[in-house]
Amino acid sequence: MKLTQGHHLAYCTNVHRGNNWSETFSSLQNEVMNVRKATCPNDPYAIGLRLGADAARELANPQELENFKTWLEKENAYLFTINGFPHGNFHGQRVKEQVYLPDWTNPERLNYTLCLFQILSYLLPEGAEGSVSTLPASFKEFHPPHRLPETAYQNLLHLAEEIERLSLENNQDLHLGMEPEPLGWFETIPETIQFMNQLFDRAEIPELVRRRIGVNYDCCHLAIEYEDAHQGLDLLQGSNIRLSKLHLSSALRAQPTPDNLATLQSFVEQVYLHQVVRSKDGRVLDRIKDLDLALDLARGGKDRSDEWRVHFHVPLHASPGNGLGDTQAHVLDTLDWLQKNPSTCYHLEMETYTWEVLPPEMKTLSVVEQVTKEYEWTLNALRLRGLAK
Repeated sequence: MKLTQGHHLAYCTNVHRGNNWSETFSSLQNEVMNVRKATCPNDPYAIGLRLGADAARELANPQELENFKTWLEKENAYLFTINGFPHGNFHGQRVKEQVYLPDWTNPERLNYTLCLFQILSYLLPEGAEGSVSTLPASFKEFHPPHRLPETAYQNLLHLAEEIERLSLENNQDLHLGMEPEPLGWFETIPETIQFMNQLFDRAEIPELVRRRIGVNYDCCHLAIEYEDAHQGLDLLQGSNIRLSKLHLSSALRAQPTPDNLATLQSFVEQVYLHQVVRSKDGRVLDRIKDLDLALDLARGGKDRSDEWRVHFHVPLHASPGNGLGDTQAHVLDTLDWLQKNPSTCYHLEMETYTWEVLPPEMKTLSVVEQVTKEYEWTLNALRLRGLAK
């Protein structure tokens, strides 16, 4: 939906299954439209679309694409952003570190992302702004430290030129948002700025790349890294790095008491990677690849921390309870910053994709009811800041 100061708000449809276009479109016709009835029945409704590679290839068929455009018009719905992070299957089977493959060293990632931009450009009206979010280049363990292959930078530079061409051809403002994530190739704001500067330094026309490639700021991910939202967003702005999109999302946090560690065991599951950042007195001690590994270390007595933050997206509107907390405060700080800097980013997307793997006590609502509650929480927070009516 379009908000009072020109911002667009949607929820990311990666919460629903959609490995091919038929499955994706079915979720749009059913769950997504049911959320729409509960949250925005009369005004134009924004969709934050997740498209995997198979679904994108199928939708790129000219007739399929025209049919989808007609459906959007009939439903008074529109797209402004696509989640292009997960390339392949994202539900029902092991994803874990495979979500980073193919990474930006592989031309398959370039071709997939370009396909997403072509789809988005076709569906956007003239003069509109559109974004696609993607992974933070790669995963740290895939390459030697500080030695990302040059092909990653060159693939991104090539994409920037293609985005520029599409933007000029169709009078649109298209941009890619690279998403810092724990144990991604860049995960903190300083690492993000360093990577982006390395990319700009390689460009023949740096300003072109600055226009077309920026950052998708995921609140969950940066909260896990103990980043201060105001400081981090100010640093990005001061570094002349485009803020492509804000992901409104919340992470698990807990003191590592025996009771809390026992409760955290119920969040161990075999689909997604749940990186853990352990801290002492607010200072990061270490980063552990997955929650089960962190729990094993704690059982072995190897834990000097006083807080864990876990990459497990939890509902914005409801704290996990049972002794566990969340990083909702980081989301609110981000919205406070946006209130002061409203023209820096117009794309807002709620992203809580983990509904299928939440512990049973957190799944008392249907996915439609959960997303509806997230809209209510988010819109209320935006209203309090004068960003929504």
